[in-house]
Parts: sequence; C-alpha cells; structure tokens
Amino acid sequence: MYVLIMTIAIAFLITVLSSPIFIPFLRRLKFGQSIREEGPKSHVKKTGTPTMGGIMIVISVVATAMIMVSKYSAGSFGYELWLLIFVMAGYGLLGFMDDFIKVAMKRNLGLTSKQKMAGQLIIAFIFYFILHYNDYATYIQIPGTSIQWEIGWGYALLTVFMLVGASNAVNLTDGLDGLLAGTAAIAFGAFGVLAWYGLPQNEIAIFSLATVGALLGFLVFNAHPAKVFMGDTGSLALGGGLAAIAILTKLEIILVIIGGVFVIETFSVIIQVISYKTTGKRIFKMSPLHHHYELHGWSEWRVVTTFWLVGLICAVLGVYIEVWIA
Repeated sequence: MYVLIMTIAIAFLITVLSSPIFIPFLRRLKFGQSIREEGPKSHVKKTGTPTMGGIMIVISVVATAMIMVSKYSAGSFGYELWLLIFVMAGYGLLGFMDDFIKVAMKRNLGLTSKQKMAGQLIIAFIFYFILHYNDYATYIQIPGTSIQWEIGWGYALLTVFMLVGASNAVNLTDGLDGLLAGTAAIAFGAFGVLAWYGLPQNEIAIFSLATVGALLGFLVFNAHPAKVFMGDTGSLALGGGLAAIAILTKLEIILVIIGGVFVIETFSVIIQVISYKTTGKRIFKMSPLHHHYELHGWSEWRVVTTFWLVGLICAVLGVYIEVWIA
C-alpha cells in the first residue's frame, strides 16, 4: 500500500510543481488551442488556452514509474514496463506532432487522418511483435470465468485494434475542461487495483497509478476553467497506454467495461455519422456525446461530473466482475 500511495503522490507532485513553469512557457511560445468553428459557441472563449500539456503527463508518468519500479524491484525492469513506456511515449509523440502542426502551422486539423492512422498502426504493430518475440499468450479470458479462448494470430489483430481504437476513443473524449483527465484517472486507477491486488503485476500497477497521480496533478490546472489543455499529446498517449495495460494484464474484455465512457463517446460519433449519411438526420445535437448535453443546456461542470460518475460506476463494475465474481 505504501508503494501505491507514494507512486500517486510523486507523480502528482511532479505534475503540479512543473505546471507553473511549463504553462507560461507554452503561452510564450503561443502554443494556444484553436477552437473548431463547428463546435459549441461557448467554447470560443477558450481560444488561445495553452495546449500540449500532455507533455507534462507523459514525463511525470515515465519518471515516476521508473523511480518507483527501480526502488521496488532493485533496479530490474521487466519488458512490460518498457513496452508501456514505448506505447505512451510513442502515441504521445504522434499527438505532439499533431498538436504542433495545429498551433505552430495554424492548421486546425493537424495531421491528416491517413498520417495519424499510419503512425498509430506502426506503434501498434511494433508493440505486438515485441509481445510475440517474448512468447506472449494469445488467448483472451471471459470476464468472471476461468474460460480462455485461444485465438492464435487473431491476437495480433486484436492488439492492433485495441491500441488504435482506444487511442482514438480517448481522444474523442477530450472535449471539456477536466473531462478526460478525470475519466482517465478513474480507468487507470481501476487497472492499477487489478494489477496490484488481483493478478498481481506490480510494474504495471505502478505505471497505472503513476498515470493516476499525473492526471490528478494535471486536473489542478485543467479543471474548469482550464488553464491548460492536454491536447492530442496527452489524449493519444493515455488511450494507447490504457489499451497496452489491458493487454499486458490479460484484461482485454474488461477494458470495454472499465473504459465504458470512452466506448459510449465513440459509439455516439459512429451513430451520428451513420444516421446523417443514411437519413440526413442527426440523432444527437452534436457528437461526441458530451457536446450533446452541453447544447441541451447543461453547464460544462455538470456534464463533466456526470461523466466522471458514469466512469466511476463502470470502473467499479469492471473490478467487481474481475475480482469478486471470478
């Protein structure tokens, strides 16, 4: 328990103490957020808010994880930790490139969809090939049971799908002050609990809880009204990291439950697109779903706290199924 508390505390302090230095630095570089013209009008006032704050999150997570794992395991790092660092840093770098194009080159869409997808796929395939090199098990387990389904080479497709899908799903959720930081902290916390108590896989647990601490520290400056946004640098890194943790803990299916908010947000976009293209009508006032409630008159803080609550329910349900039912 001491290790877990220290991990969260160190990551929290690194983020909180670095933010007052890093945020003005971003502002001086004029790395301010551009707001989509088709987005809610209430967001126009956020134009110019420093973005790319995800850099602080990634640095805090990696530094804390390496410090605590080194202390806990006498300096011996397993390949799983290096894989987690690779995925989070890799997707973070991809997001950084996207953000940089937006803020420095003033191209609001950043990387093209093909460029972003290519980068996501490359990182995902490298991740899988490292797993394959280490003779990683290619079965998936049905939650709450001892049933294991061997899928062989299909596991490669599942791995790539999870990494690319999760990074995009988490990215879609990053639309309101504190929304993603809070929901992601809850999801990573749930996996941290499962990795430490349920499995146990201590390096993965430490990495998960380092992410929780970094996100809580980031929330100090990202809660409404936000002084900084994480940008794609943070959201892609978090999505990739979350999927990688689910794969390395053999909790692939549980990710759908614990990450329920991200799944709902993604489906709201898919449903909206299909409905508009087939019938010319929109199901929601705007997608992703959090914007729908904004346009219904909910305050931004009400939307965010409601989604946090839903995320907490999903996390508790996922942990309950995996630990108590199993």
